[in-house]
Amino acid sequence: VGYAAAGTVVAVGENVRGRDVGEKVAAFHMEGSHAELWAVPAARTWRIPNNLGMGEAAALPIAFGSAYHSVITKGALREGETVLIQAATGGVGVAAVQLARDSGARVIAVASGPERQARLAKLGAAYIIDRHVQDVVTEVRRLTNGKGADLAIDPVGSTLAASLSALSPEGRLVFLGNAGGNDLRVDLWQPMQNNQTLYGVFMGPLLETRTVSKTVDELLAAAAGKRLEVVIDRNFSLREAAKAHDYAEKAKPLGRVVMIP
Repeated sequence: VGYAAAGTVVAVGENVRGRDVGEKVAAFHMEGSHAELWAVPAARTWRIPNNLGMGEAAALPIAFGSAYHSVITKGALREGETVLIQAATGGVGVAAVQLARDSGARVIAVASGPERQARLAKLGAAYIIDRHVQDVVTEVRRLTNGKGADLAIDPVGSTLAASLSALSPEGRLVFLGNAGGNDLRVDLWQPMQNNQTLYGVFMGPLLETRTVSKTVDELLAAAAGKRLEVVIDRNFSLREAAKAHDYAEKAKPLGRVVMIP
């Protein structure tokens, strides 16, 4: 189980270049990170800058890499635009809020709970919608004087129809993942009529590409320099893996949950 971790290199393969024993790295692979020892391709590792903790480094590549690719690369968010971020308290959502803020955009975040909403406001959300008591589409329309959001970031899946309805004509939707675990099929007649653009993002095969890998290096440096915040909700020991997963699924954490061997 697991696809992201950080640690100290204890051995390298004979053909590996650019990685040395003793280096601290963040890493990604499709399986196996819930362990004290983990073998991964060298191309899926990033050096951890000074002043950045292991937990933050472990949580950053997937969350911030996905958010950057969605908000900046595919979403092409520009200063002055409005972005809707679904599930804004998750790892990708928290990262997307900060990246959108730094782009000079107006951020509308979807989140529940007063403490989590207050934290998102400090991270850069201009408006926060509680989907349990407000209709997301109606609120987005109200906040944009009927126009709709220029960009929507949706890591949930089950909210795709609402994200599309909240978009402006010629708006962009980036969907990445299916946290809701539901069918991803949507009616495309409406986005076609509104000349909207849909982008799908799946980071697995992209993280080894030179451009994305360099972006992760830059994001790690930004976090080490306190220009971005990797939010860790709670730490567990690796022995408490079942408890950690249960907490992540049921407690509605803000940001990431980390396990420490």
